[in-house]
Formats: sequence, C-alpha cells, structure tokens
Amino acid sequence: MADEITVTVVDDHPAILVGIEHWYSTAPEPVRVVAGGPTAKTAWLPPGDTADVVVFDLQLAGQTAPAYGELRRLVDAGRHVIVYTMRDDEQTALTCLDLGAVTFLTKTEGADHLVPATLAAARHRPYTPPALAGALSANTSSDRPKLSVREEEVLVEWFQSESRDLVAERLGISPKTVTTYLDRVRLKYANVGRPAGSKAALVARAIQDGLVNVDDL
Repeated sequence: MADEITVTVVDDHPAILVGIEHWYSTAPEPVRVVAGGPTAKTAWLPPGDTADVVVFDLQLAGQTAPAYGELRRLVDAGRHVIVYTMRDDEQTALTCLDLGAVTFLTKTEGADHLVPATLAAARHRPYTPPALAGALSANTSSDRPKLSVREEEVLVEWFQSESRDLVAERLGISPKTVTTYLDRVRLKYANVGRPAGSKAALVARAIQDGLVNVDDL
C-alpha cells in the first residue's frame, strides 16, 4: 500500500475544504487533509507544517491582493504548493509558476484535477491542468535561451522522471552530471530574464519554448 500523502489546505471557505476532503477520500492512493484554515499560518503551525502538499488559495481572508508573498515564503521553505484559486488569468498563472508553485489550478477544475495534481506534487512530478496549459500556450516569449541538444535531452527526461538518479540511469551519465546540465539550463534562462527556480517553472518555460508538449508530461 502506498504511503499516505498529507495535505494542508489554506482557504477561507469551509465548503471548499469539505469538497477537497471528499475528493481525496476517493483518490487512488491514500490522501488525508491534516489541517485547514483561512490564512497561511495554517501551513506553518502543527500539524499543517509537516504536510507533504499545501493547497493554497491566493485570495486569503482579509486581503484584496493575491498573496504572492506568502506563496514565495512557502516555496522558499521547501514546501510543495498547489495554487488553487478562482483567478483564471494567464499572468496570475505564470507568476505563480515563476514563484515556484508546483502547479496552478482554477477552482472550476478542482473535481477532475486536484487529486492527480496532489499525487504528482507529492511524487515531485509536474502536472499541467487545462487552464495552465492554455496560459502557457498563450504566452509566446521570444527570449528563448540557446540550449544544447544534450541539455534539452536531460531536461525533457527529468520532466518525465521521479528523480535525477533515474535520469542518470536512463541516459548513462552520473547524477552529478544531470545536476550540472539542469543548473546550466536554469542559468541560461536566468540570463535572458526568465528565471526558473523550480521544476514547475522549468516545465512552464519548456512548454512556452516548444521543447515539450503538455501531452508528453
């Protein structure tokens, strides 16, 4: 039996929490909400501070602007954050990925996509729901860095693998070499003003630049 995945939900609507708990109860792997609340403190205090995944609403109680600062704090602390929001505009989605969110979901997509997105986040794998795919496809950036064939190969293989060790095994190189290639790719994106500090952000850049298709992930 798979290990239980734990989740903290940051949302100020009790009905949303009930709905999420119900969806997780029918998941193909065991998923349990360990904490829920209307502010980001829920994710910093026990038992929410130890959850594998944080489901995060950008519009927190008492705030009118998106809670990008709180999202950045959680990501910087190493948390795996799924943004789950009523906002559905392209810029918000891309900003969340740039800040390091694992993926971006609109609440209209929840029933079909929150569970698989949570399973992917817990396993350190990318997940691209329809709204995010649309935002990435609509974002036609011309400042594409020049990657080598090997850098592209390592990058795409990493998107489809659970670990760098597995990438190394498949490509016949060392895990350290995999890390070197990925660091080079991140540096090249940073140098053209399109930083990609997380795996999710690199997925977004790769889709924008035509290196990989959404259906391949």
